[in-house]
This record gives sequence, C-alpha cells and structure tokens, in this order.
Amino acid sequence: MAEMKTKLNDADPRAFIESVEHNKRREDSLKMLGLMEELTGESPKMWGSSIIGYGSYHYKYESGREGDLFMVGFSPRKQNLTIYIMPGFERYEELMAQLGKHKTGKSCLYINKLEDIDIQVLKVLITESVNYMRNKYH
Repeated sequence: MAEMKTKLNDADPRAFIESVEHNKRREDSLKMLGLMEELTGESPKMWGSSIIGYGSYHYKYESGREGDLFMVGFSPRKQNLTIYIMPGFERYEELMAQLGKHKTGKSCLYINKLEDIDIQVLKVLITESVNYMRNKYH
C-alpha cells in the first residue's frame, strides 16, 4: 500500500507562508492563517511540504487503509489559494452559491484571491465543515 505524503510535521507554517513568492498569495495566506486558527480554536500545523492544517481526525476505510489528516486547511499554490474542506461541498450548496468566484474539486476550494469571495460566507463554510468533522470523527 502506498504511503501517504501528506503527513503532520514540525515545519513552521508562518515561515512556509513567508517563503511564498507570489505577494498576493502570501498576503492572503497570512490572513487565512489567523482566520482558521480563530474559527477552529486549533494551532496551524504543516502537513506535508505545502499544506497548513488545523485539527486532525483518524479515518479508516473498508479496504483497511487508514490514517490521520487535518480537519480543514489551506495551501498557497502557484495557480490559486486552495482551501481544503474535508467533507466536500454537497451539503453546502446554498453557501457555495453565495461564496463568489471559485472552483471546486472533491474537497478543494480554489480561489484566486480573497477579494473574489464573500469572507463571511467562507467563515460559515469553514465553521460548519469543522463542526461536521468533529461530530463525525470524535
């Protein structure tokens, strides 16, 4: 079975953000750092080399594969700011319609810059998804 690359480590999230070359992405990431800490009550931790996550949960699939992952997180990628909403977006259709300019993957919310979205809607999305994860896994 392949080993997961996205593992919790001791790297400094703030130092990682400060190393981001894209000025706007770095600025938005510093805002996200504080915002997610405030909303989750958790300290930011590095997961892998480029994801900042908050909290953690243990999952186990029927296949026997299991591991630990963050409850919510973000990464300043080259193309966009990626926000990880672990339960996905199906249960949040109404919020997503109000969010603003974005794209999604299975659990990834892609935004170009924070000004493109309604930050209050993002706060609700993060809070509701973290509450869902806490209820499901703790």
